[in-house]
Amino acid sequence: MSTKIYSSPLGPLTLLANKQGLTALYLPNRAPNHIDQIRSQESAAILEQACQQLDEYFAGTRQTFSVPLAPQGTAFQQRVWQALQSIPFGETASYQAISHRIGNPKANQAVGSANGKNPISIIIPCHRIIGRRGQLVGYGGGLTAKRTLLMWEATGKWPDYVSTELIGADPALP
Repeated sequence: MSTKIYSSPLGPLTLLANKQGLTALYLPNRAPNHIDQIRSQESAAILEQACQQLDEYFAGTRQTFSVPLAPQGTAFQQRVWQALQSIPFGETASYQAISHRIGNPKANQAVGSANGKNPISIIIPCHRIIGRRGQLVGYGGGLTAKRTLLMWEATGKWPDYVSTELIGADPALP
């Protein structure tokens, strides 16, 4: 398992990977207090690929991700996370739409629960889920982060309160 801190317009993201793929992407202030800093060559390469693709996403030149993913979850969660990846950049979908997409139209609440347990934010775009009536609904990184990502994807512009100067730079760690 390897870890990396990535500077983003939302703040520092914590990425974790094993030799199969990216296992987690934590938004600012959401990473567990203790993450082992073990490094392996295979997972370090995956982290570098993820960071390169995040650079491109935040610069506006990437709309989908191809870095190998290895999220841990139930079979149902895996189906939901796969469906989330089919929501196009700049678009949104409701829990109901995802439940229909996975062939389980009465599973709206279960889809919401799986969405909330998505371990790889942004790359598995759980921020693109909105309420049935178009309202913003919960997001692990907070509604401000969700609104920021949706605005970025829809308009190609960052809100004034976002600094993009340090994208990809390793933040100074204490």
